[in-house]
Amino acid sequence: MKIQGRTFIVSGGASGLGRACILDICSRGGYAAILDLHAEAGNELVNEIGRGKTRFFECDVTETESIASAVKGSLAWVKETGMEVGGVITAAGVGNPAKILDRHLNPFSLSDFDFVMNINVRGTIDLIRQLLPHMAQTTPVGEDGERGIVVMVSSSAAFDGQPGQVSYAASKGAIASLTLPMTRDLSRYGIRVVTLAPSMFDSRMTSMLSEKARASLKRVMEFPPRPGQPHEFAQLVTQSIENIMLNGVVLRLDGGMRMPSKM
Repeated sequence: MKIQGRTFIVSGGASGLGRACILDICSRGGYAAILDLHAEAGNELVNEIGRGKTRFFECDVTETESIASAVKGSLAWVKETGMEVGGVITAAGVGNPAKILDRHLNPFSLSDFDFVMNINVRGTIDLIRQLLPHMAQTTPVGEDGERGIVVMVSSSAAFDGQPGQVSYAASKGAIASLTLPMTRDLSRYGIRVVTLAPSMFDSRMTSMLSEKARASLKRVMEFPPRPGQPHEFAQLVTQSIENIMLNGVVLRLDGGMRMPSKM
């Protein structure tokens, strides 16, 4: 699918990996709806790119009504511009590390577990399911009759999660696991599904890591021996959108890095 002249809805689009996707899409002639809780950052990005190419919609992905309002606003903007929806990129996510048992043998909080799952899994699925009825009715393009793409964000933690990542790894593992069945559900509509599983990338989430944690992770990096950059993640999103043969796959983006079992 060509990015030019199509609109992409991006959750978590005001910062980090989502922001990089917005910038890349708009630089290639696409349009982007920024869905995020952080209105100041979202509006700053709109001002940076221009309201003709982007719009910000405040959205809490843990609330169905909030997603519904953002989707309604995005689709109204699409109708206004005439630039049909080409896909959705679900980049909203949280880490919230905690070991299932602490040093005093206290189990972690179930409400904290629910918080991670609600944003990373439920929020991802809720946004996608609310956009799909519209995407499934768009005019197919190209000789293959493609209608759009769903790009989800998993993590290398889905495969080699570290201590303290039970909640996070469970949420990202769920995203990886549902990629193929969603692909099979949507194939009849000409909608593809691709999931990206990045390792350590510079983002708001990883900026909260301690220097000890960052040093430990850097020691197990292969090449390049550094965290990934947001624009490198956005490049793979772009390739996923444009290469129709990418479908039903989870792509690790980690430079050969495998997470260590101990920090």
